[in-house]
Amino acid sequence: MKTNLENVFAALSVMGILILASPVATAAHHVDTPDRAAIQNATMRGDHEAMAKYYEDIAAQMQVKVEEQKELLEQYEKIRLYGWQSHNLKSRTLALIRKYEQAARSNREEALSHRQMASALQELN
Repeated sequence: MKTNLENVFAALSVMGILILASPVATAAHHVDTPDRAAIQNATMRGDHEAMAKYYEDIAAQMQVKVEEQKELLEQYEKIRLYGWQSHNLKSRTLALIRKYEQAARSNREEALSHRQMASALQELN
């Protein structure tokens, strides 16, 4: 009886882990399909200009997030926090700043790329 109970518990544990891990795996590999399709179907100058504006808007949003995180970091520096709480808040905020800055940079590069494609198409016409 004890081994059957142990087997049931082990099976339920494995199922629980699989259920909890599945949304994480799908979220990590999520690709924004409408944007990907729009990029692949962009053939006109206006399409590339629209994509460039989209990426510029995203870059601007990321830059706003960078500024918000920098303000939070300043607040964390002013208040008296000790030990791991202080370290965790500051390190997580710095990591988010780096993440948002990288996202803003890559979106600006993508916008520039689409602007160049739009100008190339304009020169062809």
